[in-house]
Amino acid sequence: MFTGPIIIIEDDEDDQFILEEIIRELNVPNPIRFFANGEQVLEYLLASLEQPFIILCDINMPLMSGLELRRAIDENETLRRKAIPFIFLSTDASPQLVNQAYETTIQGFFKKAVVYQQTKEQLHWIIGYWRHCVHPHIWN
Repeated sequence: MFTGPIIIIEDDEDDQFILEEIIRELNVPNPIRFFANGEQVLEYLLASLEQPFIILCDINMPLMSGLELRRAIDENETLRRKAIPFIFLSTDASPQLVNQAYETTIQGFFKKAVVYQQTKEQLHWIIGYWRHCVHPHIWN
């Protein structure tokens, strides 16, 4: 379970580069899978037998937003049973958007840090937390 890929849904290539660099600096051995929108990751999750370790998702993206993706996962019993930790990581953290996000079954919402070191600290704590969290798939 803890060896599954880290799924990052982010349409900004610069942010993808920074997130990958930080995860590697943190010596996280998991493979990283990047997707530019919710449609791509939904297709992947439905077709793949992999059990992802965690999903880090932007909210505002083309084709299918992060909120639409989360709702689609919640509505699909197979995907819901995978119980993949789902974390929003977004530059937009308006009260309205945060409330909408928590109407779904997310496990966290973080405002993207603008400073590299702060982003690194965010990812360190997020990934560390989920490495220590008891999860239904640790026995599979």
